[in-house]
Amino acid sequence: MTALISSLEGTHAGHVTALCLALLAAILHAIFGALQKGRHDPWLSRAAIDACYGLMSLPLALFLVPWPTPRLWLLLGGAFVIHVVYKLLQAMTYERGAYTVVYPVVRGIGPFFAVIGATVVFGEHFTPGQWGGVMMLMSGILGFAVYNYRHVSVDRDTLVPALGFAVATGAFVALYTTYDAYGIRAAADPFTFLAWFFTIDGIFMPVFTRRRWRVLPASELVPLLKRGVLGAFVAWFSFGSIMMATRLDKVGEAAVLRETSTVWAALIGWLVLGEKVGPRRLALMVLIAAGAIVVELAG
Repeated sequence: MTALISSLEGTHAGHVTALCLALLAAILHAIFGALQKGRHDPWLSRAAIDACYGLMSLPLALFLVPWPTPRLWLLLGGAFVIHVVYKLLQAMTYERGAYTVVYPVVRGIGPFFAVIGATVVFGEHFTPGQWGGVMMLMSGILGFAVYNYRHVSVDRDTLVPALGFAVATGAFVALYTTYDAYGIRAAADPFTFLAWFFTIDGIFMPVFTRRRWRVLPASELVPLLKRGVLGAFVAWFSFGSIMMATRLDKVGEAAVLRETSTVWAALIGWLVLGEKVGPRRLALMVLIAAGAIVVELAG
């Protein structure tokens, strides 16, 4: 598998594969966000997911992938710190704000800073047309936040600080996307980076939330663990897909395409949950999709 990935790097086939992986990551990330913001405490939801994917990844890391080099250990340590801050900000965001409002803000801020980060770190260049596509996509995503803000009736008293945390979370989305892309490119075997990242990343939240577990009703433990197992699989394939996309092709383009997750979240709500879309939300979805297409075609 590693040899196949290496053969695709820098090729047209690699570009197409990266495009598909980024879109897959967008769909899975929409599902992942909903899992964390479900009926359970978002801190415990995240802890359950992290614990499950950490335990799932440990045997892969120990027995199936090459051992990390000293340099890669340092990069994994940096990734751990960045993701800890990101998770704390994300949990504080979801704890205070309605998911339909704060999620689009997080995802809408991310692409702008991710493209800038890719320019600085990897020397990537976005054409004026691609920047126009980024602005279209961001406008559509943030438009979802404004629309939902006007119609949401829950968490109104804490929504303003939640929006502040959402902006900070979006900035860290861009930071970890850029940093982790650098890390997976530095690894001779990309699966070494992924397996050890998930193993190490799964430690913090279960330990940090240990007091919250003590007051969790016994009847909620099994449903929460089921959510954790499902979320672990979704997280592995979502994060793994976007990281592979950034190894195969441009980081900025992959980051932008992933943020179509807002469209997929709305489509899931419409097709699966029976939510109404309406002409305004439909127009915003079209704007986001059009922005992503422009980014791709104008490159």
